[in-house]
Amino acid sequence: MSNILIIGGGAAGLMAAYSAASRGFDVTIAERNEKVARKVMITGKGRCNVTNATDLKGLINAVTGDGRFLYSAFSAFSSEDTMQFFENAGVPLKIERGNRVFPVSDKAVDIVDALYKTVRSLGVKILNCRIKSLKVSDGVCIGATTEDGTDILADAVIVATGGLSYPTTGSTGDGYSMAKEVGHTVTELKPSLVSLIAENGFCSSLSGLSLKNVSVSLYEGENKKPIYTDFGEMLFTHSGVSGPLVLSASAYIENPRQKNYRLEIDLKPALSDEKLDERIRRDFLKFSNKDFINSLSELVPKNMVPVIVNLSGIEPSKKVNQITKEQREKLIFVLKHFTVNIKDLGPVEEAVVTKGGIALKEVDPKTMQSKIIKNLHFAGEILDLDAFTGGFNLQIAFSTGYSAGQGVLK
Repeated sequence: MSNILIIGGGAAGLMAAYSAASRGFDVTIAERNEKVARKVMITGKGRCNVTNATDLKGLINAVTGDGRFLYSAFSAFSSEDTMQFFENAGVPLKIERGNRVFPVSDKAVDIVDALYKTVRSLGVKILNCRIKSLKVSDGVCIGATTEDGTDILADAVIVATGGLSYPTTGSTGDGYSMAKEVGHTVTELKPSLVSLIAENGFCSSLSGLSLKNVSVSLYEGENKKPIYTDFGEMLFTHSGVSGPLVLSASAYIENPRQKNYRLEIDLKPALSDEKLDERIRRDFLKFSNKDFINSLSELVPKNMVPVIVNLSGIEPSKKVNQITKEQREKLIFVLKHFTVNIKDLGPVEEAVVTKGGIALKEVDPKTMQSKIIKNLHFAGEILDLDAFTGGFNLQIAFSTGYSAGQGVLK
C-alpha cells in the first residue's frame, strides 16, 4: 500500500486526507498543533461559513485572481459536494444571505469534528510534529524532514500548510520556504480580507462603533464609478474600519500606499436625498429651539454626532430653526457620503486569507501536482489563490485538497 504524507491538518489537508484515504492509500497528516483545523475553528466568528451555495460560474467569479485555474477542482468537488460531505457526516447545514452556508448549530467545532472523525474512520494517522523541509531525490519528492531531524518517507507528499494569516493557528508560512527550497516560485504575499487603516483622525473617536444596514462603496482615485458596493454591517476601529463589508472591500485594494482609495458610507441607504431631507426637517421641527449639535440624536449614533457636525461645516451652537436649505443639503451629503480615506491595509497576520503563494503556472490544475517536482502536490491557501468573503476561500481549500488527494500517484 502506497504511503501519502500530508503536511498541515487544516481544511485543505483534512480534505486531501479524506480524498487520498478513500482511494485506499495509507495516509499520514503531519500537524504542528496539538489539534487539527485551528483556523477553521475561528472562521465566520466561530460559526464557520463552510462554503457558498452557488454554481461553478459563481465560484470561479468569486476568485480574485485566476479563477479559471480552479475550473477542474471546482468541477471535481463543488460547493454542492461540500454540503453533501458534511450532511453525510451528520452536520445539518443552512443557507443564509448571499448563499453563505453555515452549520445549523452555528458552531465551527461541528465542522472540525466532522472532518476529523471522517479521516480517522478511514485510518488516517495524525502526527504532532513540525515539518522543516521536503526530501527530494532525482526530481521526485520522497518525504519530508521534521524540525528535530527525523525523516518521514512517503510515496507522495501534499503540502497544505496555509498562508501567513492568523499565525497563532499555525499559519506561519512554513510551506512557502519549503517550496522555495525545491525550486518553486512564491509570488508576493499580502493581506486580503483584512481591516483597513484610515487617514481620517475621527476613526479613533468612533472605535468600537458598529453600523448595521449601511451601504459601502469603494472608489479608486478620482473614478466616479465604485469598484465595489455592498450593503450590510461594518465597524470602526482605533486605526480605521473593519467588519464584513470592509473585509470584502479590501480584496479589491492593491498598492494602497501608491493609489488613493476611499470608502463612502451611506448611513441612510433606504432613504433618497428627498426623503432624508423630509426626515431631517421633521427632526428640526421637533428640536427647533435646540443647538444643531443636540438635534441629531435620533438620526445617527450618539458618538457620531460630533463627527457629522464637524464634517457638515454647520456651527454646533447654531439654532436648528436658523439652518438654511443649503446647509441641510450639505448635511444630507455627509450622511449619504460619509467618507473614509484609506491609507493602508491592515497587517497580514490579522487578515482572513493571504493573497499570493505558490505560482499557479508551476502547478497542474487537475491534480495540484508540482510541474517541477514529481509526487509533490499543493492544496489550499499556500497556492496563489484567494477569493471574496462568503465561504469561497474554504471551498478553495476543500476543492484543491480533494483534487490533490485524487491526483496523487496517478
